[in-house]
Amino acid sequence: MHEHEKEELYYHDHGDGQVHAHPVEHDHDHGHDHGHGHVHTQTKAVLNRLSRAIGHLESVKRMVEDGRDCTEVLVQLAAVRSALSSTAKVILKDHLEHCVADAHDADLQALNEAIDKFM
Repeated sequence: MHEHEKEELYYHDHGDGQVHAHPVEHDHDHGHDHGHGHVHTQTKAVLNRLSRAIGHLESVKRMVEDGRDCTEVLVQLAAVRSALSSTAKVILKDHLEHCVADAHDADLQALNEAIDKFM
């Protein structure tokens, strides 16, 4: 890997609040397959949306630290939640357009479980 190239990471949620990242190409087994033979066309848009949501959430944290009105904080938290839901829709639509058409039963089961956790 060259200096100017960034290593692509896969973020894995254990379902108990623990999330860890590892390179997309890896040789250890988690008991399920991470590999996809497709391209996510919305990655840049998703990363941009997540960056904005992170910035927004950090500003909400500062509001709490500054003792701002609870109503204002709740309104801003609702906006962050809405932004995250919107981002999830982009990811899901991208996944449906590029992954599900070639999916196997195990892939569809994993998608169903991810949707259940998200909802």
